[in-house]
Amino acid sequence: MSGTAKANILVVDDEDQMRRLLSITLREAGYRVREAETGRTALGEIALRSPDVIILDLGLPDVSGMDVLRAMRPLCAAPVLILSVFAEESGKIAALDGGANDFLTKPFGSGELLARLRVLLRRAEPASPDMIFRFGKIEVDFFLNRVFRDGQPVQLTAKENALLHFLIAHRDRLLTHGEILRQLWGPEAENQTNYLRVYMKRLRDKLGDDVDTEGGHFQTEAGIGYRFVGELDVPRDS
Repeated sequence: MSGTAKANILVVDDEDQMRRLLSITLREAGYRVREAETGRTALGEIALRSPDVIILDLGLPDVSGMDVLRAMRPLCAAPVLILSVFAEESGKIAALDGGANDFLTKPFGSGELLARLRVLLRRAEPASPDMIFRFGKIEVDFFLNRVFRDGQPVQLTAKENALLHFLIAHRDRLLTHGEILRQLWGPEAENQTNYLRVYMKRLRDKLGDDVDTEGGHFQTEAGIGYRFVGELDVPRDS
């Protein structure tokens, strides 16, 4: 999906006023919008029309938003932005682990909504082996499986390297602790968040990423997980 003009967004919310507000905001920003006020209507829209992004409220009158999320994933891989009046960490984690890509708590500003949609609409293909990925002073060469800082090689362990590659491959997406641990350490390590904290600290120390600033590439969502923000460079043969 390139640009907002051709992006089709499905808004799923049972509140007429919220749907109207979202639709006006999105159309003014150049998006095409369809609406659904129930979970069953949403699933029909998803199956028939394959939206580019889905904005999904968790509190629906017929089935829960989580049920919609679980049911739609075999049908559609479109990014899902969850809306909810509840801000508890457990709810966010459940939605992200259930297949959502991002979470926005009501009330929210139109600027934040549109910014999150722009992130979701970026091309999210995993980095291919012939790609070089640069951010700040760091260069990651997927072809040679090497990492450089200021042109000097950085020695990473196999696990540190795997973690860095996993974050880059899912750039701009909020990854929960459990998702990362399952992928890199196996299902039995899903609750061992201390593993992840140690390796994230090692990566930050070795790469010198200033995560305490607004522009840091390794972004932490306290109690939930991590998000890597960066731009993918061109293939080596271009």
